[in-house]
Amino acid sequence: MTTPLEWTHQTSAVTERGVQEMRHATQDELTELARTLDILSCDSLAVSYEIKPLSGGRFRFSGELEARVTQACVVTLEPVPEKLSERFEIELVPAPEAEPEDHRGAADGDLEILSAPDFEVIEDGRIEAGVIIFQLVSAALEPYPRKKGAEFDWVDPKIAADPTVVSPFAALAKLKPKT
Repeated sequence: MTTPLEWTHQTSAVTERGVQEMRHATQDELTELARTLDILSCDSLAVSYEIKPLSGGRFRFSGELEARVTQACVVTLEPVPEKLSERFEIELVPAPEAEPEDHRGAADGDLEILSAPDFEVIEDGRIEAGVIIFQLVSAALEPYPRKKGAEFDWVDPKIAADPTVVSPFAALAKLKPKT
């Protein structure tokens, strides 16, 4: 997956003490983030994280991100600024071990997706920190941003023009058994 944040680490460069990073997205990265996320703007993104080695080629990727974004209000389309602040801790697993051990060899239909552990896959010896950070920012966005005090008060023009028009839901309400 390609993202606006091309932040990667080679697993071979992670020492037993780990790697600590503090990253700030550049203006070009912020612009591309806003475009990719389909939001009005991404004004800042700062991430501090640590990659620590675990046994068996696994790593723990943990840290905190802070971002300032602006989305469009779902009612008025006016700008709605928002501050994101997220802590994260994710286990990174080499590609051959990515399938959960409990489910190896399970027949189709036997695998329960909801019970799968939370981890990211390491491919070709690269830890794709930018991809993970992009996914975290995307998940942290308010799905229906609404400007304070904005209310949806739309009325169907057919009903507003002719008050004798009956809503289809009114007809369905007549079919409901009375108790």
